[in-house]
Amino acid sequence: MPTPVTIIGAGLGGLTLARVLHVHGIPATVYEAEPSPTARAQGGMLDIHDYNGQPALEAAGLMDEFRGIILEGRQAMRVLDRDGTVLIDKADDGTGGRPEVQRGELRQILLDSLPAGAVRWGHKVSATRSLGEGRHEVTFTDGTTVVTSLLVGADGAWSRVRPLLSTATPEYTGTSFVETYLFDGDARHPAAAKAVGGGSLFILDPDANANGNGNGKKVGAHRESGGNLHTYVILSRPQDWFAAIDFTDPAAATARIAQEFDGWAPELTALITDSDTPPVLRPLHALPVGHRWDRIPGATLLGDAAHLSPPDGEGANLAMQDGAELGTALAAHPDDIEAALTAYEQAMFPRSAASAAEAEAINHLTPQDMIDFFVHPKQTS
Repeated sequence: MPTPVTIIGAGLGGLTLARVLHVHGIPATVYEAEPSPTARAQGGMLDIHDYNGQPALEAAGLMDEFRGIILEGRQAMRVLDRDGTVLIDKADDGTGGRPEVQRGELRQILLDSLPAGAVRWGHKVSATRSLGEGRHEVTFTDGTTVVTSLLVGADGAWSRVRPLLSTATPEYTGTSFVETYLFDGDARHPAAAKAVGGGSLFILDPDANANGNGNGKKVGAHRESGGNLHTYVILSRPQDWFAAIDFTDPAAATARIAQEFDGWAPELTALITDSDTPPVLRPLHALPVGHRWDRIPGATLLGDAAHLSPPDGEGANLAMQDGAELGTALAAHPDDIEAALTAYEQAMFPRSAASAAEAEAINHLTPQDMIDFFVHPKQTS
C-alpha cells in the first residue's frame, strides 16, 4: 500500500492534493488550524484558468461540480480612469478561459469530495522537525504529535513546514490591500454598482507613477454573488504608514484611506466610503523570486508555502496545479517517494519562478501598461 501522506493546510492546494491522491487510492490526512470549515470567510471570487486551475480540477475529477458553481457573466471587465472615464469595457461573451467562482464554494466542492475524517480541524502546527531517513514529526499547539514519512506543507505564506526545507521568509512587497464590501449593490449602492459593471473593475490613476511605482494607487472591485461589491484598495505605502491608522476604528480608518483618493469620481470613492464592513488591511508579502530548496527526503511544499508572490490572479490556480501535479507524481511512483517529489519539484520550480517574476513586473506597470495587460491578458502558463 502506498505511504500515507500528511498534508498541512486545508486551502485549495492542499485539498486538491488530497483529492487527487484519493482518486488514485492513496490515503492522506489534512491537518488544518481552523476549527471548522465555516470558521472564517473564504475570501472573494477566483478566476479559474483553463491552463492550470481547470486541468487540476480535471485531475481531481471535479469539473462537473466546478461548472455548477460558475458565476455567469463575471468575466466581464471594465477599466476606468479616476474621473470615471471608461477606458476598457469588455463584455463576457462566454468564450473566455477564466470563469469566476466564489472561493468558499470551490473549497466546499473539494471538501465534499474527500472521505469523512480526511480533514482534521483545529490542528494548528506549532513546530516541525526531522527525525532522519525521510521521517518528520509535526507538533500541534494542543501538544499532540504525528510522525510521517511524507509531509507536505500546504500551509500558506507563514508555513510551519517551510523551515524544514528553506531558510527563506516572506518580505513585505511595499504594497498593501484594504478590502471593503458593499452588499446588495444594485439596490443599495446603484452608482457604485453601475461603475463596477457585471464582472470586475479596475481603476487607474494616471499620476500613480509619480513615485516610480506603477502600483502607487489603484482600486479593483468584483461583482460577487448576490450583487455584492468586493473592493480592493491597492496602496504602495510603507508598513509604518498603515500602522499609523487605527483599523479598530472603522470610520476613522475608512476616512483616512478615502483621503488618498480625494478628487476621484464619487461613484468610485463610494466603494470605500460606503463600505458595509470595517476596512480590512492585508499587507502583501512575497518570497524571493525563484525560491527553491535542495531535495529534502520525505518533505515538500506547494502553493504559497513554496512560492508566495504578489497577487496577479495566479496564486490559487498555481496552488491547485501544484497539488494536482504532486498527487499525480506520487501515483506514478507509488514505491519511490523521492522520485515523485523530485519530478514534482523539477516542474514546479521553473513554473513558479516565471509566475513570480511576472507578478513582480505587473506590480510596477504604468497605467498604459496596465491597459495593454488587460487588453491582452496572459493565456498560457
